[in-house]
Amino acid sequence: MREKAELGRDMFVHCLGVAAGGGYPQWNCACAGCRKARAKPEVATTHAGIAVSGTGERWFLLNATPDVHHQIAADPALHPGPEVRETPVAGVLLTDAEFDHTIGLLVLREGSALTVYGTAPVLEALTSSFPVRDLLSDYADLSWSRLETGLPLDLDDRLRVTAFPTGSKAPRYVGRPCESAEWEVGFRLEDRVTGGTVVYAPTLPRWDAAFAEQVATADCVFLDGTFWTDDEMSGQGAGNRTGRSMGHLPVGGADGSARALAALPATRKIYTHINNTNPILDDESPERRRLTDLGIEVGRAGLEVEV
Repeated sequence: MREKAELGRDMFVHCLGVAAGGGYPQWNCACAGCRKARAKPEVATTHAGIAVSGTGERWFLLNATPDVHHQIAADPALHPGPEVRETPVAGVLLTDAEFDHTIGLLVLREGSALTVYGTAPVLEALTSSFPVRDLLSDYADLSWSRLETGLPLDLDDRLRVTAFPTGSKAPRYVGRPCESAEWEVGFRLEDRVTGGTVVYAPTLPRWDAAFAEQVATADCVFLDGTFWTDDEMSGQGAGNRTGRSMGHLPVGGADGSARALAALPATRKIYTHINNTNPILDDESPERRRLTDLGIEVGRAGLEVEV
């Protein structure tokens, strides 16, 4: 038997990785950050994702990344057992339908019963444009559950989740105009016993009043840290798209997310979903020191938070 959490103990949150699309290092990138990550493998990281549990027995992955097999192997709490095909991983909650957050569903195809939660447009994309549901029908025992934004859902005896809209950008593979407020969501996770709350928002195009309300009373915030500046990709010769055009509010600058994040009363403020070009991945960079001075952390695989 797995050891049960004692009554009143906090919610479990395990950080599985923090990289944005492509990982860190990215296979085809020779930017300064990727070169450092190849020279010092200990600073490399897998794609952004966390695992959460209210009891320490049943765990839910927030997004299924291309690295999910390695992420599960690296976290003892997610290891199978004691029965041969018994797993504590009970489901996956999707913040969007992007490849980096859904390809892992194809990896989790060995027959264990899992529930996949997503909003209506996300589940539709995984039925039509990227037909994961049909592809997996003969390989995995998956149940598909629609999430309604603003409607709380109890995942286990203690853990409650509420999805809230963060952006309306559909994945590029969808290939047709279909904006919806539910294409991209964040999650507010609540321990119904202790009242502890965590917000996970790996995609944030703007810090508006609606988002401010979600994080105003959170104890821990995992936030979109994709780019330090809006023109970061072009400035490093890594692309010509801006951060905002990709749906990501920059971290730095007068109107960046760091200032607003630092002002929150949350005990833990953690950046995740960090692009390989972002200097905050380098713990010796001025940008990283700036965040430290503001009381903000940069996530890492293996980080455990109890809220």
